[in-house]
Order: sequence, then structure tokens, then C-alpha cells
Amino acid sequence: MTRPTAMLLAPGSGTSCEHPSLVAIERALAPGLPVRRFDFEYRKAGKPFPDRAPKLIATTRAEAGALATERGVAPDTLVLGGRSMGGRMCSMAVAEGLPAAGLVLICYPLHPPKKPDKLRVEHFADLSVPCLFVSGTKDEFGSPDEFDEHLASIPGPVTRVLVEGKRHDLKGADDQIIDAIRDWLATLS
Repeated sequence: MTRPTAMLLAPGSGTSCEHPSLVAIERALAPGLPVRRFDFEYRKAGKPFPDRAPKLIATTRAEAGALATERGVAPDTLVLGGRSMGGRMCSMAVAEGLPAAGLVLICYPLHPPKKPDKLRVEHFADLSVPCLFVSGTKDEFGSPDEFDEHLASIPGPVTRVLVEGKRHDLKGADDQIIDAIRDWLATLS
């Protein structure tokens, strides 16, 4: 396992890098682990809807490269992730070969609400890095049983933390999210 040197976090589709959860994670982990939050291009341009995955993945790659260069570290020492769509794009980038020490996937969207047949797991078989999934037990984007079924296809080590009674927004669960991330990071050193 590679000891992480920094973390890159991306927001969900309807929020920015100023999402209170992402800010709380950065404050809790710094200065021990520098955290950089970023916005996708559509958000910076004021567009209401996300770009297609290839463009989002390209932005993720560019942000990871910039963070590695800025910190003077190897790209495979970065932990990548974020909330919902942001974490999903990081996982897709890693599945396509972007180096990383691990993935932090907060409220990963297994499928759109009420559309369990539209799964977003095709790249899971290409994830060999350690992965942390944090989600609510009442998340409409993926139930605990659905996660049990699909996380088994990830060849890398998977840690899963369920937040009891919480939905996709994980509102009010920042402390639990931060504790989960800290505990998981300790396993990478």
C-alpha cells in the first residue's frame, strides 16, 4: 500500500467544491494530509448540468496532475474521490489508468433513483486500488444489498461504511464520514 501524500476531492453534480462536507473533510485532515477540492468545468461556467463523462474524467486527470506537480509527489501517492458524481468520475479515471493510492467514494451513485437497471458499475472490475465507500442505509442511489452485490466485483481492497438512517445527501453525518476516512487512511500507511 502506498502512503498517501495528499487528497483530491470532487463535488456531486448539483454542488460545488464549497459543499460543507468537502470543506469539513479538508479542515479535519489538514495539515497532516493536504486536501484540494475542485470544481468541474461546467460548474465554473455556470451551467446547470454536468458535461459528459469523458470531459469530467479529463478534468479529474488534469486536477490530479496539477496537485501532484504542486506538491512535488508521485501521482500514485494521491487519494482521489469525492461525493456522488465526483467520486464516480475519480473511480472511472482510476479504472482507465490514472494512478492513485486509493479512492474515497462518498455516497457513490450505483444507479439513478428508482432506476436500479441503469447501473454505474461497469468499471468496478478495473479498480485495483484500496476503495472506501461511505453511504447511507436509505440512499436512493443504491441500497446496502445492492452495494453488497456489486462491490464484490472490485479486485482491490474495499472498505464499506454505512451511515444508519441517512439518505444520499448524508446530511448531518460529516463527523461519521471524517472518522471513516481517518480510519481508512490509517490502513494505507
